[in-house]
Amino acid sequence: MARIVLLLLGGLGALCAGNGVFMDKLSSKKLCADEECVYTISLAKAQEDYNAPDCRFINIKKGQQIYVYSKLVKENGAGEFWAGSVYGDQQDEMGIVGYFPSNLVEEQRVYQQATKEVPTT
Repeated sequence: MARIVLLLLGGLGALCAGNGVFMDKLSSKKLCADEECVYTISLAKAQEDYNAPDCRFINIKKGQQIYVYSKLVKENGAGEFWAGSVYGDQQDEMGIVGYFPSNLVEEQRVYQQATKEVPTT
């Protein structure tokens, strides 16, 4: 009986992993400093806390510094989101990259202009 349960659970896990969860695109284009969107555009400071609604987004806390790597092109009445990473608990530790609402941050320093328009994947 235990083997049957393990086989069923394994099959269910494979089924979920293969299909995934479909999420709508936030935008079809983004603005970056380079073609690969790896160079930092600016440094921003969070003005409010933000709790990520899904895995595409990052949590930010008021006062955190955020490195901005790309800015989504606003489409179809959707809000404007930027992609970046925040400092971790240790000042020199970088977190994961994800989206956050641009209206919750203030750019502190611009390093490069985001002039390259790149399609999102």
